[in-house]
Amino acid sequence: MPPKLAAALKLNEAAEVAKITARVRELLRGHLHRRGLVIAISGGIDSSVCSALAVRAVGREHVFGLLLPERDSASESSVRGRAVAEHLGIAYEEFDIASALDVLGCYRWRDAAIRNMFPAYADGWKNKIAISGGQTGHFNFFKLVVESPEGQVFERRLDAKSYLQIVAATNFKQRVRKTLEYFHADRLHYAVIGTPNRLEYDQGFFVKNGDGSADLKLIAHLYKTQVYALARYLELPEEICNAQPTTDTYSMAQGQDEFYFVLPHDKMDIALLAYNSGEPATALAAELSIDLEQAELIYRDIEAKRKATAMLHWPAIPIETVSGPSTKPPIID
Repeated sequence: MPPKLAAALKLNEAAEVAKITARVRELLRGHLHRRGLVIAISGGIDSSVCSALAVRAVGREHVFGLLLPERDSASESSVRGRAVAEHLGIAYEEFDIASALDVLGCYRWRDAAIRNMFPAYADGWKNKIAISGGQTGHFNFFKLVVESPEGQVFERRLDAKSYLQIVAATNFKQRVRKTLEYFHADRLHYAVIGTPNRLEYDQGFFVKNGDGSADLKLIAHLYKTQVYALARYLELPEEICNAQPTTDTYSMAQGQDEFYFVLPHDKMDIALLAYNSGEPATALAAELSIDLEQAELIYRDIEAKRKATAMLHWPAIPIETVSGPSTKPPIID
């Protein structure tokens, strides 16, 4: 990793854990007025670290975990999720949301859009969406990739209508999960933890009213590299510390950089930090050992994603200002 920005990413893990856990307790008692925390545990690095931080903040007896697999979830996700919950000693429930998604039409709407492009697509086939274009000077576009039961792989550029329908259908997954999180939060009088890291939060890699919805976001200020460092400091299981970021949304294996980001997370951390620090594209090029044109394209992609996803961060907008209870969150120093 490049020395200059790598140093900027280095954490004082003990101080960071102390800061986060103290702030969680302050917000939980002084602002949210809840007595514990609910978290959906995917088996990935972010939710695992947030679970460990929650336990450090309020104690294992006040944290409730949810494992919420569905038809396309990788089996290792549930295995790792259970390992985290049991390692931390928290109460948890595992609930397969596939039947709920089926009734809502998630798979039906998705498969109909896929068959518009690949008429042979049927039960037993797998699918995913992949991003392209951003590093070559073109606008980002998406490809639909499908795999037959015999292992043949086909791909085509997605038209806007098919892309939107597939994404809208798969967004059911995050929104159904969040509905269950808030059910248990209401039942227990707990608050809901959101798990996006800084890359995801900054670049809009979340579903509005899905995984983007929460009462507290514990690691939205931390780059992915820093989240991995916290995982090791918090002594999470080795399989969690080594887990690679995936979407775990489509039936074919898919990394986050393949679906959304233009670079693997360690390099994307460097790019976003450089951008946020006001470093020129020449500095990023030197840090990542890439040419200037590619560095400029990466900066352009960061800007484009921020612009395209800005509304995901917004609350509902009243037509007129409504006086009464404050809609602003507590001030963060």
